Amino acid sequence: MSKACRICHMIHEKTASMCTNCKTQDLSSEYTGEIFIINPEESDVAQRMKISKSGHYALRVR
Repeated sequence: MSKACRICHMIHEKTASMCTNCKTQDLSSEYTGEIFIINPEESDVAQRMKISKSGHYALRVR
């Protein structure tokens, strides 16, 4: 199972120990919903989630 960052919601491999996006070690394997952001400048969802970098994200992280 993958891990999601509790700060920026980016999803990483299960072996990751640090978020490559925001450089925190606050990762959780408990998350719901997944979204792929391709063009964050034009995405309403990315703007609502305050995402500025394209990638694979979790909608909710516990």
